[in-house]
Amino acid sequence: METPEARVPVLLVHGIRASATMWRHQERTLRAAGYPVLAIDLPGHGKRMGEPFTVPAALAAIDDGVADLGGRVLLVGLSLGGYYAVAYAAEHPGRVAGLVAAGCSAVPQGVLLEGYRLLARAIHRLPDRGLWLHENMARLLLPAAGARDVLAGGAALDVMDSGLQATSTLTPLTSIAAYPGPVWLVNGALDHFRLNERRFLAACRNGQVVVVPRATHLSSLARPERFTAILLDVADRVSHAG
Repeated sequence: METPEARVPVLLVHGIRASATMWRHQERTLRAAGYPVLAIDLPGHGKRMGEPFTVPAALAAIDDGVADLGGRVLLVGLSLGGYYAVAYAAEHPGRVAGLVAAGCSAVPQGVLLEGYRLLARAIHRLPDRGLWLHENMARLLLPAAGARDVLAGGAALDVMDSGLQATSTLTPLTSIAAYPGPVWLVNGALDHFRLNERRFLAACRNGQVVVVPRATHLSSLARPERFTAILLDVADRVSHAG
């Protein structure tokens, strides 16, 4: 009989403005299935609100999480977290048994990123820095449980521009090509961050695309049961691969 110790630890890395609380559904289900699991806060988010967001600090946060789980993990990142998970896997392939890069199959540069930064700056000029908009969009676009989870850790409103600027310096296509392990590109069917999905898949040495039906960008929150089923399947495959 397989023991819990044989199961790969799972490290979860959140998206921009969010925090570790966005992974509550996945944490509960993975832990109930016997997987060691940890969701971290990136700098400037959640319990680390107010800290500056930089590339080295974000990668260090992931490295600390990997160490806390024993030194080798299934690394799962969504959106912002996905880009940094990819960068980390390229730098530390021996510490990443498998990589799930969700909602980050678009090169974070050019018109897409600059348009996002302009919008973020405009929203930040609002009297509440965009808090009302952030909370109400979450409640409008996500199921009630997903909205509660993503809002529970607070809104990292002050890190938007610096986080996006830092992310624009990453080279995810080069990084994903450098990682030799298995990669799952998990994207919502309606996600605008699928823009370069074929290029990302082609760059992988050992990759596949998994589409979450009827899901938008935050697929783990929009379709939590389906997303978590994908993670359980991936974790089982990585565990059995050793």
